[in-house]
Amino acid sequence: EIKVLPLSFKEFLDFAKLDDNMNGEDKFIEYIRYGGMPGIISLKNEEDIYENAIKGIYNTVFMKDVIERNKLVDATLLEKILRFLMSNIGSLISAKKISDFLTSQGTKVTHNTVLNYLTMLENAYLIYKVPRYDIKGKELLKTLEKYYIVDTGIRNVILGFRNTDFGHLIENIVYFELLRRGYEVTIGKTDSLEVDFIATNSNDKKYIQVTYSMLDNSVKNRELKVLRSINDNYEKTILTMDKIYNNTSEEGIKIKYLIDFLME
Repeated sequence: EIKVLPLSFKEFLDFAKLDDNMNGEDKFIEYIRYGGMPGIISLKNEEDIYENAIKGIYNTVFMKDVIERNKLVDATLLEKILRFLMSNIGSLISAKKISDFLTSQGTKVTHNTVLNYLTMLENAYLIYKVPRYDIKGKELLKTLEKYYIVDTGIRNVILGFRNTDFGHLIENIVYFELLRRGYEVTIGKTDSLEVDFIATNSNDKKYIQVTYSMLDNSVKNRELKVLRSINDNYEKTILTMDKIYNNTSEEGIKIKYLIDFLME
């Protein structure tokens, strides 16, 4: 079995043939909006055709890979769960949280049923579950995970593209970039603080925070505080869309411009 992910940002630039006059940030927004499905990137300038193609992929995977493979599946419930996950990428989620939300919306469902449906979606590679790791206790935690959608283009076509989601969308992109680079990825917990990603392979470990902007000092201090609280010597990095901080460091914590990181 060879697992294949959608295009990285660097690969997207080769496939998309964007206008040379576009700056790096505009190209990155195109990537966030349209995703990395290589076969249909060329259709992005024809909005209706592109959306139909994305919906075709979504329906094929959704109908064929999930519903047809699992008996007694409620397709409507499955889609409600998937839409909830798409709306909450990068947020801590439990099966009980999903079941409580759906029940409050008039769809009564147990958390065990939600767990089964989450497994179906994971097995179809539509969503990826990221467990939490207690840095001080050195163990995986059994409650509350994060979920990421395999392609932001699918998510944006189904839910609509909203600029207010940028923080979570870039987190989604960084998660898959770390997978492409061969890392096993978890979320870190240290006391009451949360590290966005712990990326580990046989030779290395990195702690990574992802934030859209740190121009507000309170945000900057919050992101630095999380990494300062980890008492080991592994690399600690903040990824941000603020060019002003590019390739700087504070107290040994690296700060990188996100687009440069993706182009490495």
